[in-house]
Amino acid sequence: MEGRNVRPESRMSGQFKENSHSGASGPVDAAGAAADSAASTAGSDLEALRADLNRLKDTVSRFMTGAADEARKSAREVSSDVAGRVGDVAGDIAQRGTAIASTATDQVKTLASELENMARRNPIGAMAGAVMVGILIGMLGRRS
Repeated sequence: MEGRNVRPESRMSGQFKENSHSGASGPVDAAGAAADSAASTAGSDLEALRADLNRLKDTVSRFMTGAADEARKSAREVSSDVAGRVGDVAGDIAQRGTAIASTATDQVKTLASELENMARRNPIGAMAGAVMVGILIGMLGRRS
C-alpha cells in the first residue's frame, strides 16, 4: 500500500511542477493585461464621471440663476403691488381725514354760532355761565 500512496504523490508533485513551470508566464501576462484593461476602463469611467459632474454643475448653476431671476421678478412685483396698495390706503386715509376735519370744523362753527345766538338772546345768562366756567377752571387749577 505504501507503494501506491507514494506514486500518486510523486505524480502530483510532478504535475504541480510541470504546471508551475509551463504556465507561470501565462497567468502573470493575463493578470497584467487585466490590470491594464481595468486601469484604462477606470480612467475612461473617471473622465466620463468628470464630464457628468461638470454638466451637473452647469445645470445647477443655470437653475440657481433662473431661480434668482424669478425671485427678483417676484419681489419687484410684490413690492410694486404693496406700494400701490399702501398708496391707495394712504390716499383713502387722507380723504377720510379731510372729511372728518371739515365735518369737525363745520360743527365747531355751528356750536360757536349757537353760543353767540344764546348770548345775544340772554346776556345775563351768558355772563353767569362764563363765571361758572371760570370757577370750575380755578378749582381744577388748585388740584394740580
